[in-house]
Amino acid sequence: MTSGYSVVNGLQMYYEIYGEGKPIVLIHGGGSTIQTNFEKLIPLLSRKRKVIAVELQAHGRTGDRHADLTFEQDADDVATLLKNLNINRADFLGFSNGGTTTMQIAIRHPEIVGKIILGSPLAKRNGVPEWFWDFMKQATLDNMPAPLKAGYKKVAADPNGLPIMHDRDVKRMLNFKDIPDAPIKSIQAPTLIIIGDRDVITPEHALELHRKIAHSELAIIPGGHGQYIGEITTLTPDFKESNLVVPMIETFLDRKTEQGN
Repeated sequence: MTSGYSVVNGLQMYYEIYGEGKPIVLIHGGGSTIQTNFEKLIPLLSRKRKVIAVELQAHGRTGDRHADLTFEQDADDVATLLKNLNINRADFLGFSNGGTTTMQIAIRHPEIVGKIILGSPLAKRNGVPEWFWDFMKQATLDNMPAPLKAGYKKVAADPNGLPIMHDRDVKRMLNFKDIPDAPIKSIQAPTLIIIGDRDVITPEHALELHRKIAHSELAIIPGGHGQYIGEITTLTPDFKESNLVVPMIETFLDRKTEQGN
């Protein structure tokens, strides 16, 4: 593994690179780090591919630019990072908020996108139950999942940045606006949408995205939000790597398509 920082649109952006081969970029969810989302996934994916994992503004080891978070800015930051790393084109796997960011990458920077995997992505406010928005209105650092708080403190240069990350993520979600249909339908990249059957993202929303993204496939996997990738808050004592969706992901990425990806 190699790691480093790159100057990205005014940020010192942290990244890690594992393995060799065709590149795939991993984009974490809200309140998360590379390890809290992808620690179980990276060793498996990097057996055959170059895995580039990033930490977005105010998350983990990446600094804060003293501006609100937006999915569009995160998408632009990832695109700039890849340019700095001399990677012209890659596949992308984004989880939760990272799935929404991955959609924005495919919308705003289609020239750098091969295939995309959207893990539990949100594109419309009605894609989650109403209780989710009530919960976000009352979100505090105290009720942030303990494994995510510990994961941040373990790696952050400034552990005191935790409230900043939390508050920026909450504000972004409270202000979340629907992605219009036209940009969603503009996505031409081959797409795999994955959610859990006990996910916060509803099956109806995943199906709606599947119908709007032309070259897409949909998988609904038994389990909760991120359990299919081994996200840290879903881990149990009986965790097995064989329960992860890596074979499905690799089959999707390896398959030849009409788009030539």
